[in-house]
Amino acid sequence: MIKNDTFTVEGGHRLKGDIQPQGAKNEALQVLSAVLLTKEKIIISNLPDILDVQKLIRLLKGLGVKVRKLGEGKYSFKADKLKLDYINSPEYRQEAGRIRGSVMFLGPLLARFGKAYVPRPGGDKIGRRRIDTHLLAFEKLGAKYSYNNKENAFVLAAPKGLKGAYVWMEEISVTGTANIILGAVTAKGVTTIYNAACEPYIQQLTKMLVRMGAQIEGIGSNLLTITGVKELGGTEHRLLADMIEVGSFIGMAVITQSEITIKNADVKELGIIPTVFRKFGVKLRIKGNDILVPAQKHYKIQNFVDGSVLTVYDAPWPGLTPDLISILLVMATQANGSVLIHQKMFESRLFFVDKLIDMGAKIILCDPHRATVIGINRKYPLRGINMVSPDIRAGISLLMAAMSANGTSVIKNIHQIDRGYQDIDGRLNAIGAHIVRS
Repeated sequence: MIKNDTFTVEGGHRLKGDIQPQGAKNEALQVLSAVLLTKEKIIISNLPDILDVQKLIRLLKGLGVKVRKLGEGKYSFKADKLKLDYINSPEYRQEAGRIRGSVMFLGPLLARFGKAYVPRPGGDKIGRRRIDTHLLAFEKLGAKYSYNNKENAFVLAAPKGLKGAYVWMEEISVTGTANIILGAVTAKGVTTIYNAACEPYIQQLTKMLVRMGAQIEGIGSNLLTITGVKELGGTEHRLLADMIEVGSFIGMAVITQSEITIKNADVKELGIIPTVFRKFGVKLRIKGNDILVPAQKHYKIQNFVDGSVLTVYDAPWPGLTPDLISILLVMATQANGSVLIHQKMFESRLFFVDKLIDMGAKIILCDPHRATVIGINRKYPLRGINMVSPDIRAGISLLMAAMSANGTSVIKNIHQIDRGYQDIDGRLNAIGAHIVRS
C-alpha cells in the first residue's frame, strides 16, 4: 500500500496569483535516455521532480550512469562505464516494468551495445499502447527481436550493429520516433524516417543530439534524415515548460472562476493549445512568455460556422495533444454550450467520466472514444464525491473538478497524479486551493 496516496479537496475556493509550470515530463523521459549514447558528461536542467523521472534516473544509476544533482532540477550524467548485466537482473525487470519510459532505453542500448532488453512497459491504463512501432522500426535497422513469455519482456539484438534504412512509421508515435532517432544517430549509413512525430519534445531531442554531434536534417517536420556518426559528445540541455501543465492550469483557473498568471510558459511552443481554449470561450492574455487567465463567470463554447456542435479531437502535432482532452472535457461541464469530445488515440481514456456524472455533470458517453458534454453554464456547481485516479491525466482532471465542486471530494490513488505533476498540491495550495494529502 502506498503512503500519502489520497487527496481531500475542499471545493469552491478561488485561486489567485502566479504559478510556474514544471519542465516537460515527456521531453524529460527522452533526453534522459539520450545520456546513454555517450561517454561524456551531459547536463540537463529544468527536470521535473516527479515519480516517472525519479524512476528513470534510478534505472540509469542501476546501469552504472554517474548521476550528480547540481541544483533544483539540474543534474549531470556520465555514462562512461555501464553495467550492462543490470538489464538482466530481477531488479531491472521489476523497476523497468513499472514505467513506460523504460522503453526509451531500447534505441541507446542497441546503438551502443548491440543488445537491449525491456520488460513489457507499465504506465497509464488508458487502453492498448503497443510497442510494435518501436520493434518493427528497429527490425528495419537490422535488429532482431523476440518475446520472452516467462519474463514478459522483449529481447533485441543487433550483433553487427544498427544500419541506416528507410523507416516508414505506421503510427505517428512520439516515443517511437524518439526511440528510432536515438538508435539511428550512430547507425552505419543514412536513416530516413517518414511519418515521424514532430512534437516540440521531438524537436528538443533532435536539437540536443545535434549539439552532441549528430547529423539530423528535417527537424520540425515529419521527414527526418539522419546520417550516422561514430560517436557523440557531451552537451547541456534545458527542458521546455510542460505544455500539459500549462493547459491544466488554464482549465483550473477557468472552472474555478479564478485569475492566475502562468509564468514562463514557453508560449511559442504551445501550438494550437491557446486557440482551442479560446474556442471554449476562454479569455487568455499573452504577456511575453506569460499567460494571464482572467476570472470568468461565464464562457461560451463556439459552434462551427454552420451552427453545428463543436467537435474537439486529438491529433498528431501540430494537432491537439491527447493529454489535454480530459482537461477540456471537465472544463466544458460548466460552460455555456455543448461539445463533442473525440479521443481518437486511446480507447479507455474517457472512462473516468462516470465520476463526473456522479458529480452532476451532463455527459453522454457515446462509445469508448467519444463523449458529448452539455455545459450547464454554472447553473449549479458539481458536488464533491469519493473517487479514484485511474491515470495521470484523468487524475489531474478529477482534481480540477473537485476544486470547483460544492463540498469535499476524496481522490485516492494519487500517485498516478504524482507520476506527472510535481508537488501539485503544494503549488496549488500556495495560490488558494484547499488540498490535503494523507
